[in-house]
Amino acid sequence: MLTVAQEPPLLRIHPGQSTVASRLREVWAHKELLHFLTRRDIQVRYKQTALGAAWAVLQPVLTMAVFSVFLGALAKVPSDGIPYPVFVFCGLVPWQLFAYALGGSANSLVANERLVSKVYFPRLTLPMSAVLAGLVDFAIALASLFVLMALYGLRPTWAILTLPLFTLLAVATAIAVGLGLSALSVRYRDVRHALPFLTQSWLFATPIAYPSSLLPERFRPLYGLNPMAGVVEGFRWALLGQGNPPGALILVSTSVVVLGLALSLLYFVRVERSFADII
Repeated sequence: MLTVAQEPPLLRIHPGQSTVASRLREVWAHKELLHFLTRRDIQVRYKQTALGAAWAVLQPVLTMAVFSVFLGALAKVPSDGIPYPVFVFCGLVPWQLFAYALGGSANSLVANERLVSKVYFPRLTLPMSAVLAGLVDFAIALASLFVLMALYGLRPTWAILTLPLFTLLAVATAIAVGLGLSALSVRYRDVRHALPFLTQSWLFATPIAYPSSLLPERFRPLYGLNPMAGVVEGFRWALLGQGNPPGALILVSTSVVVLGLALSLLYFVRVERSFADII
Protein backbone atom coordinates (compact mmCIF):
# COMPACT_ATOMS: atom_id res chain seq x y z
CA MET A 1 0.00 0.00 0.00
CA LEU A 2 1.44 3.34 -1.08
CA THR A 3 1.52 6.18 1.38
CA VAL A 4 1.90 9.82 0.57
CA ALA A 5 5.16 11.24 1.92
CA GLN A 6 4.49 13.87 4.49
CA GLU A 7 6.08 17.23 3.99
CA PRO A 8 8.53 18.27 6.70
CA PRO A 9 7.15 20.84 9.11
CA LEU A 10 7.75 24.44 8.13
CA LEU A 11 10.12 26.18 10.50
CA ARG A 12 9.87 29.94 10.66
CA ILE A 13 12.77 31.85 12.15
CA HIS A 14 11.97 35.29 13.47
CA PRO A 15 14.51 37.87 14.66
CA GLY A 16 14.80 38.25 18.37
CA GLN A 17 13.42 41.24 20.14
CA SER A 18 15.82 44.17 19.97
CA THR A 19 15.81 45.82 23.37
CA VAL A 20 18.55 47.24 25.52
CA ALA A 21 17.98 44.53 28.13
CA SER A 22 18.24 41.73 25.55
CA ARG A 23 21.44 43.16 24.10
CA LEU A 24 23.01 43.48 27.55
CA ARG A 25 22.07 39.87 28.28
CA GLU A 26 23.79 38.86 25.03
CA VAL A 27 26.95 40.67 26.10
CA TRP A 28 26.91 38.81 29.42
CA ALA A 29 26.30 35.49 27.65
CA HIS A 30 29.29 36.22 25.39
CA LYS A 31 31.58 37.56 28.14
CA GLU A 32 34.37 35.25 26.88
CA LEU A 33 34.23 37.11 23.57
CA LEU A 34 34.44 40.44 25.40
CA HIS A 35 37.50 39.17 27.26
CA PHE A 36 39.12 37.99 24.02
CA LEU A 37 38.49 41.30 22.21
CA THR A 38 39.83 43.27 25.16
CA ARG A 39 42.99 41.19 25.27
CA ARG A 40 43.40 41.55 21.50
CA ASP A 41 43.11 45.35 21.71
CA ILE A 42 45.75 45.44 24.46
CA GLN A 43 48.17 43.27 22.49
CA VAL A 44 47.68 45.12 19.20
CA ARG A 45 48.06 48.62 20.61
CA TYR A 46 51.79 48.45 21.26
CA LYS A 47 52.71 45.69 18.83
CA GLN A 48 55.93 46.46 16.93
CA THR A 49 56.64 49.56 19.01
CA ALA A 50 60.07 50.23 20.46
CA LEU A 51 58.87 51.54 23.82
CA GLY A 52 55.79 49.38 24.22
CA ALA A 53 53.72 50.05 27.33
CA ALA A 54 56.11 52.87 28.32
CA TRP A 55 53.94 55.11 26.14
CA ALA A 56 51.28 54.86 28.85
CA VAL A 57 53.63 56.92 31.05
CA LEU A 58 55.36 59.04 28.40
CA GLN A 59 52.17 60.55 26.99
CA PRO A 60 50.89 62.11 30.24
CA VAL A 61 54.44 62.96 31.40
CA LEU A 62 55.24 64.91 28.23
CA THR A 63 51.88 66.68 28.36
CA MET A 64 52.51 67.50 32.02
CA ALA A 65 55.92 68.95 31.12
CA VAL A 66 54.43 71.21 28.43
CA PHE A 67 51.67 72.45 30.75
CA SER A 68 54.12 72.95 33.63
CA VAL A 69 56.46 75.12 31.55
CA PHE A 70 53.99 77.26 29.63
CA LEU A 71 51.06 77.43 32.05
CA GLY A 72 52.62 76.76 35.43
CA ALA A 73 55.97 78.57 35.15
CA LEU A 74 55.25 81.26 32.54
CA ALA A 75 51.50 81.96 32.80
CA LYS A 76 51.48 81.38 36.59
CA VAL A 77 48.19 79.43 36.49
CA PRO A 78 47.18 78.66 40.11
CA SER A 79 47.00 75.10 41.39
CA ASP A 80 45.28 75.56 44.76
CA GLY A 81 48.48 75.13 46.75
CA ILE A 82 49.46 71.81 45.12
CA PRO A 83 52.73 71.51 43.18
CA TYR A 84 51.71 72.23 39.62
CA PRO A 85 53.22 69.06 38.03
CA VAL A 86 51.32 66.87 40.51
CA PHE A 87 48.18 68.96 40.02
CA VAL A 88 48.28 68.49 36.23
CA PHE A 89 49.34 64.85 36.26
CA CYS A 90 46.48 63.98 38.62
CA GLY A 91 44.07 65.36 36.03
CA LEU A 92 45.82 63.76 33.07
CA VAL A 93 45.62 60.21 34.46
CA PRO A 94 41.80 59.91 34.26
CA TRP A 95 41.77 62.03 31.11
CA GLN A 96 44.10 59.63 29.33
CA LEU A 97 41.77 56.75 30.23
CA PHE A 98 38.78 58.66 28.88
CA ALA A 99 40.49 59.89 25.69
CA TYR A 100 41.83 56.46 24.74
CA ALA A 101 38.54 54.74 25.54
CA LEU A 102 36.56 57.33 23.58
CA GLY A 103 38.77 57.08 20.50
CA GLY A 104 38.84 53.30 20.54
CA SER A 105 35.13 52.81 21.10
CA ALA A 106 34.04 55.47 18.56
CA ASN A 107 36.08 53.79 15.80
CA SER A 108 35.54 50.19 16.92
CA LEU A 109 32.77 49.23 14.47
CA VAL A 110 34.43 50.74 11.40
CA ALA A 111 37.81 49.27 12.36
CA ASN A 112 36.20 45.81 12.56
CA GLU A 113 33.98 46.15 9.49
CA ARG A 114 34.94 42.71 8.10
CA LEU A 115 33.94 41.06 11.32
CA VAL A 116 30.69 43.01 11.59
CA SER A 117 29.61 42.25 8.02
CA LYS A 118 30.34 38.50 8.04
CA VAL A 119 29.16 37.01 11.33
CA TYR A 120 26.65 37.85 14.03
CA PHE A 121 27.79 38.55 17.55
CA PRO A 122 26.79 41.15 20.15
CA ARG A 123 27.97 44.37 18.53
CA LEU A 124 28.14 46.06 21.91
CA THR A 125 31.23 44.02 22.73
CA LEU A 126 33.36 46.00 20.26
CA PRO A 127 33.09 49.48 21.82
CA MET A 128 33.04 48.00 25.32
CA SER A 129 36.26 46.04 24.74
CA ALA A 130 37.98 49.20 23.48
CA VAL A 131 37.03 50.96 26.71
CA LEU A 132 38.19 48.11 28.95
CA ALA A 133 41.54 47.90 27.14
CA GLY A 134 42.35 51.41 28.33
CA LEU A 135 42.34 50.27 31.97
CA VAL A 136 45.80 48.73 31.55
CA ASP A 137 47.38 52.06 30.57
CA PHE A 138 45.39 53.73 33.33
CA ALA A 139 46.86 51.39 35.96
CA ILE A 140 50.41 52.09 34.73
CA ALA A 141 49.86 55.86 34.69
CA LEU A 142 48.25 55.76 38.15
CA ALA A 143 51.30 53.97 39.55
CA SER A 144 53.48 56.70 38.03
CA LEU A 145 51.32 59.32 39.74
CA PHE A 146 51.95 57.71 43.13
CA VAL A 147 55.70 57.88 42.42
CA LEU A 148 55.45 61.57 41.52
CA MET A 149 53.44 62.27 44.67
CA ALA A 150 56.09 60.52 46.77
CA LEU A 151 58.82 62.67 45.17
CA TYR A 152 56.94 65.79 46.27
CA GLY A 153 56.27 64.37 49.73
CA LEU A 154 52.51 64.01 49.22
CA ARG A 155 50.51 61.14 50.67
CA PRO A 156 46.98 60.03 49.81
CA THR A 157 44.29 60.44 52.44
CA TRP A 158 41.49 58.06 53.41
CA ALA A 159 39.52 59.54 50.49
CA ILE A 160 41.53 57.30 48.16
CA LEU A 161 38.96 54.61 48.94
CA THR A 162 36.53 56.51 46.68
CA LEU A 163 38.92 56.41 43.71
CA PRO A 164 37.25 53.36 42.07
CA LEU A 165 33.96 55.29 41.96
CA PHE A 166 35.52 58.17 40.03
CA THR A 167 37.27 55.68 37.75
CA LEU A 168 33.92 54.02 37.08
CA LEU A 169 32.44 57.43 36.25
CA ALA A 170 35.24 58.06 33.72
CA VAL A 171 34.64 54.65 32.11
CA ALA A 172 30.88 55.21 32.01
CA THR A 173 31.41 58.62 30.38
CA ALA A 174 33.59 57.06 27.68
CA ILE A 175 31.04 54.30 27.04
CA ALA A 176 28.14 56.77 26.93
CA VAL A 177 29.81 58.97 24.31
CA GLY A 178 31.67 56.18 22.49
CA LEU A 179 28.58 54.03 21.92
CA GLY A 180 26.70 56.85 20.25
CA LEU A 181 29.67 57.92 18.13
CA SER A 182 30.44 54.33 17.08
CA ALA A 183 26.90 53.92 15.76
CA LEU A 184 27.05 57.29 14.01
CA SER A 185 30.43 56.51 12.42
CA VAL A 186 28.95 53.54 10.55
CA ARG A 187 26.70 55.89 8.57
CA TYR A 188 28.75 59.07 8.72
CA ARG A 189 32.50 58.66 8.36
CA ASP A 190 32.88 62.34 9.28
CA VAL A 191 32.91 61.18 12.90
CA ARG A 192 36.45 59.86 12.46
CA HIS A 193 37.66 63.28 11.28
CA ALA A 194 35.73 65.26 13.89
CA LEU A 195 36.77 63.09 16.84
CA PRO A 196 40.30 64.55 17.34
CA PHE A 197 38.88 68.07 17.39
CA LEU A 198 36.16 67.01 19.83
CA THR A 199 38.70 65.36 22.15
CA GLN A 200 41.06 68.36 22.06
CA SER A 201 38.25 70.82 22.76
CA TRP A 202 36.98 68.63 25.60
CA LEU A 203 40.49 68.60 27.10
CA PHE A 204 40.58 72.38 27.45
CA ALA A 205 36.99 72.45 28.72
CA THR A 206 38.04 70.15 31.59
CA PRO A 207 39.91 71.56 34.63
CA ILE A 208 43.15 69.69 34.01
CA ALA A 209 45.62 72.54 33.54
CA TYR A 210 43.66 74.93 35.75
CA PRO A 211 41.51 74.56 38.90
CA SER A 212 37.75 74.77 38.88
CA SER A 213 38.08 77.28 41.72
CA LEU A 214 38.64 79.93 39.05
CA LEU A 215 34.89 79.73 38.42
CA PRO A 216 32.49 81.55 40.74
CA GLU A 217 31.07 79.20 43.40
CA ARG A 218 27.50 79.44 42.09
CA PHE A 219 28.53 78.21 38.64
CA ARG A 220 30.55 75.17 39.70
CA PRO A 221 27.61 72.72 39.83
CA LEU A 222 26.84 73.69 36.21
CA TYR A 223 30.42 72.73 35.37
CA GLY A 224 29.31 69.19 36.16
CA LEU A 225 27.49 69.15 32.82
CA ASN A 226 30.95 68.21 31.61
CA PRO A 227 31.23 64.79 33.30
CA MET A 228 35.01 64.76 33.06
CA ALA A 229 35.11 67.89 35.21
CA GLY A 230 33.52 65.87 38.00
CA VAL A 231 35.94 62.99 37.39
CA VAL A 232 39.05 65.18 37.50
CA GLU A 233 37.92 67.09 40.58
CA GLY A 234 37.03 63.78 42.22
CA PHE A 235 40.48 62.37 41.48
CA ARG A 236 42.21 65.39 43.01
CA TRP A 237 40.06 65.20 46.12
CA ALA A 238 40.55 61.44 46.47
CA LEU A 239 44.32 61.48 45.96
CA LEU A 240 45.44 64.89 47.15
CA GLY A 241 42.75 65.82 49.65
CA GLN A 242 42.13 69.04 47.76
CA GLY A 243 39.17 71.05 49.03
CA ASN A 244 35.80 69.63 50.02
CA PRO A 245 34.19 66.54 48.47
CA PRO A 246 32.84 67.55 45.03
CA GLY A 247 29.26 66.67 45.99
CA ALA A 248 27.09 68.89 43.77
CA LEU A 249 29.56 68.64 40.88
CA ILE A 250 29.61 64.83 41.01
CA LEU A 251 25.84 64.65 41.34
CA VAL A 252 25.35 66.67 38.15
CA SER A 253 28.06 64.73 36.29
CA THR A 254 26.60 61.37 37.31
CA SER A 255 23.12 62.42 36.21
CA VAL A 256 24.44 63.54 32.82
CA VAL A 257 26.34 60.26 32.33
CA VAL A 258 23.35 58.09 33.26
CA LEU A 259 21.11 60.01 30.84
CA GLY A 260 23.74 59.93 28.09
CA LEU A 261 24.36 56.21 28.57
CA ALA A 262 20.63 55.44 28.31
CA LEU A 263 20.22 57.52 25.14
CA SER A 264 23.33 56.01 23.52
CA LEU A 265 22.20 52.45 24.28
CA LEU A 266 18.75 53.13 22.84
CA TYR A 267 20.19 54.64 19.67
CA PHE A 268 22.78 51.86 19.28
CA VAL A 269 20.17 49.10 19.59
CA ARG A 270 17.81 50.92 17.23
CA VAL A 271 20.30 51.19 14.34
CA GLU A 272 22.25 47.97 15.04
CA ARG A 273 20.31 45.94 12.44
CA SER A 274 21.62 48.12 9.61
CA PHE A 275 25.30 47.92 10.54
CA ALA A 276 26.15 44.96 8.29
CA ASP A 277 24.37 46.53 5.29
CA ILE A 278 25.87 50.01 5.61
CA ILE A 279 29.38 49.34 6.81
